[in-house]
Amino acid sequence: MRTAASFSWLGQEDSLRSRYPLVGIVETLLGPCIAVLSLAASVAWFGQSFDRHYLALSLMTFLLLFPGILRISEDRWRMAGKAALAWLTLCFTLLVFGHTTGYLHYYHQGVIAVWQVGTLLALLLAHEAARQMLKRVLASNQRSAVIIGGNDTGVELARHFETDRYAGIRFRGFFDDRPRERMSPRSSDLPLLGTVSELGQFVKAQGIDQIYIALPMASQPRILALLDQLKDTTASIYFAPDLFVTDLIQGRVEQIGGMPVVAVCDTPFRGMNGVIKRLEDVILSSIILVLISPVLLACAIAVKLSSPGPVIFKQRRYGLDGKEVLVYKFRSMTATDNGPVVKQATKNDARITRVGAFLRKTSLDELPQFINALQGRMSIVGPRPHAVAHNEQYRKLIKGYMVRHKVRPGITGWAQVNGARGETDTLEKMERRIVLDLHYLRHWSLALDLKIILRTVGLMAKDETAY
Repeated sequence: MRTAASFSWLGQEDSLRSRYPLVGIVETLLGPCIAVLSLAASVAWFGQSFDRHYLALSLMTFLLLFPGILRISEDRWRMAGKAALAWLTLCFTLLVFGHTTGYLHYYHQGVIAVWQVGTLLALLLAHEAARQMLKRVLASNQRSAVIIGGNDTGVELARHFETDRYAGIRFRGFFDDRPRERMSPRSSDLPLLGTVSELGQFVKAQGIDQIYIALPMASQPRILALLDQLKDTTASIYFAPDLFVTDLIQGRVEQIGGMPVVAVCDTPFRGMNGVIKRLEDVILSSIILVLISPVLLACAIAVKLSSPGPVIFKQRRYGLDGKEVLVYKFRSMTATDNGPVVKQATKNDARITRVGAFLRKTSLDELPQFINALQGRMSIVGPRPHAVAHNEQYRKLIKGYMVRHKVRPGITGWAQVNGARGETDTLEKMERRIVLDLHYLRHWSLALDLKIILRTVGLMAKDETAY
């Protein structure tokens, strides 16, 4: 059964920003401005001079936060969690950078501590204040709407209006030529206002602001006649096509040469999202590689001494857009299969060396892939890459399997932190992994990436599926 989430392709937040452009400006600038003002206040509190070092820190913070970490329409507790995670990650990154470069001693420690704590509190208070203000604005500008077509698409749209507190729309009811029993069973508790022929009179009499046409696309003549009937009203008219016969991946509406097109399957990393994702990979990979360099050296020595063969195992995998890439791992087996047939590792696999078993259990064998992420062949978070031989096998068996290659493969992913790691000895296990990978594509955000990274760290020492 479809849920209101099916309508995510309509771009709820984008719609909100298009109606109220100030919302988008506030969401983009509020976080960076609060962080900079909080730094200035902390410097003044401790009687310090806002010199070039603090100016550099404020500029760096502003640029890193510029895409915005506050979403005014989001639930306060969810937003609080996302904002806290994003801000603490930024603080950790700045502290590590400052320590490794030696710049940290230029700053008063009290100023930095108060700034980091104070900014987080200010962000949460500002988000709540902005939410309350937006509610008041929407309450004073609420629009009434009706839907033509009591089918599943129309019901989904109606539920969206009822549950979205920031839609600013009051749903009045349906118009449909069919009797109630032939409409979607899920519409039984929603008002039926009349037949389509009665729509024009109702819209003019009741001052309806918006009309949503949820008729099947096959009803083109009927839709054209309906549009003629509505020319005598001032209501805004929208067409909600029945696209939900397929699972949309990053569905949205775009324009090409002035012609509207609907994206049905696309990568989430377009435009600024792509820049954010790449910066995330470059910054985190650089920091992590510096921090784990002693571990990399120790693992390399252990692998070299454990058995004959190369330290690094390079395996062909499918990367972004299905193009082959070489993925690095510490060799954990006596065999280095990389041909048309690749046997997956199994429990108590005789090919796994003693050192390799430890590396696989703790995921240390994956550490060289941070070099892949820095190169741009992989990402820190994304669907795990499978051997080319496995890809060729499963793409024929699982519908939508290759869609996971709309993004760079990851060192860890949503599937791995939800128990879908390790051997896929049955088709059902691989299908579950693909479902989780596609969930990641539909719902990507920077906060989701950070959540996956933190959960991965927690799983490294206790994952029973790693062997």
